[in-house]
Amino acid sequence: MAEPLRPRLARRRDWTRRASLTARILAVNIIALGLMAGSLFYLDSYRNQLFAERYQLARAEAQIAAQGLAFASHNHRATLMARIGREQSLRLRLYDTSGRLLLDSFKLAPPTYALVDPATEPWYQHAARWLDAGMNFLIGNAAGSAYADPVVDNSAAWPELGEAARLKATVVERRAAPDETPVINAATPVGTSGEMLLTTRNARDVTQSVRDARQTLAIVLAVTLIISIQLSLFLARTIVQPLRELVRAAIRVRLGRERQVVVPRLPERRDEIGLLARAISDMSSALRHRIDAGESFAADVAHEIKNPLASLRSALESLGKVKDEALRRQLTEIAAHDLRRIDRLITEIAEAGRIDAELSRTRFEPVDMLALARSLVAARAERGTHAGCRIEVSPLGTGPWDVPGDAARLERVLENLLDNAVSFSPAGGVVTVTLERQGDLLELAVSDEGPGIPEEAREKVFERFHSLRPQSEDFGSHSGLGLAIARTIAEAHDGSLTALDRSDGRRGACLVLHLPLPEVAEEAE
Repeated sequence: MAEPLRPRLARRRDWTRRASLTARILAVNIIALGLMAGSLFYLDSYRNQLFAERYQLARAEAQIAAQGLAFASHNHRATLMARIGREQSLRLRLYDTSGRLLLDSFKLAPPTYALVDPATEPWYQHAARWLDAGMNFLIGNAAGSAYADPVVDNSAAWPELGEAARLKATVVERRAAPDETPVINAATPVGTSGEMLLTTRNARDVTQSVRDARQTLAIVLAVTLIISIQLSLFLARTIVQPLRELVRAAIRVRLGRERQVVVPRLPERRDEIGLLARAISDMSSALRHRIDAGESFAADVAHEIKNPLASLRSALESLGKVKDEALRRQLTEIAAHDLRRIDRLITEIAEAGRIDAELSRTRFEPVDMLALARSLVAARAERGTHAGCRIEVSPLGTGPWDVPGDAARLERVLENLLDNAVSFSPAGGVVTVTLERQGDLLELAVSDEGPGIPEEAREKVFERFHSLRPQSEDFGSHSGLGLAIARTIAEAHDGSLTALDRSDGRRGACLVLHLPLPEVAEEAE
């Protein structure tokens, strides 16, 4: 019995699944790219070879002409320059030691060439120039600066003359005529008299030779395009079907109609398509986890706000029934305290939610962390927020202390760290801020003299709404988001924030901020 057609076709395509997608793409396009690159390199080398020959010819012509002029009498110089210009299709200009133009072959005899005005040429010449410009852009060839006869013709108008006089050697320079054909200048000293000779040639034949080669290239590219289309169609058949399956799964994830969207993992494929399928499957799982985390965060926010709201409602309901003025003042203070707590919670919750988005759009600038720490400590002292503590800023080393970042956000990190240290320090305690360069990192450590952080709680203190406050502190004075916000900002700056014991072995906690230093090139700049 004959085997069904579909299984046979499926087995014939199985071999395409064994090779990676990268290998298949390379195999499909290497022929086309090879032909194209080979043609471009051939044309580039051919063009460069033509110019090299013309440079060598221009140098030799200028040196021979200069040698002839050096030995010719002043009466015969004009005749010699006119003859050389006529026979070699050159323009020769002789300048004296002061840079003044002495002789010009185009004024001694009829010009041997004329620069073409592009406005007088037919349309196909304009098209050829556009093609020239496109090819030069692809292979990185510069056309040279524009050629134009100066209003005042002296040696200062031609930089190559000054360079040749300085080097006492022949200097060749290429420029572009108005019709984009090359103009080759060669400047050389004339003997030891201090006079300078400039020869000029409009090498239009070089442009025509390159254009002829470009016609051959166009034929090669046309054949390459046909081959590439056929091979690309074959490649498309091996990837379109699985990609369509992934697209349908991605649409279901976007619509959110299924809580657990089954994304095909394509385990039988060991190429990049299979990797993509498994990555999308993992991404959908991570997305669901992120959504669950957001829902959990929303529940935590509701819980945190509900407590002060309940207290505020109770105080307000009791306020209307109480006649005692002392008790009314106490209820009023409770209500005001709850309002401040709610305001603080809402402010910090909003900031925690927008930090990532804002920092992703922020352009980092150099921030001097030592100056930032000192100015912040001084500002806190003026506001009286040290709570009876003394804050010392001690740089360990000579700096510099610049890091790339957002100054306002880094100030917020340091503010939160100081708030935390001050709240745990005893009255009269010392909070120490140290800065030290460690390899390619800047370490900023804030140490207090409080009870310290138990080792098992050192990661929990950076969780949202986690608050391990001292018993003497007024309840609700902190939201439990300060260190979480600080770590988020640190990580957005490619840094880290960790809790450790004090390095000097004394009692207290030490919160360490690591930020990457600028690269050596950026520091020099």
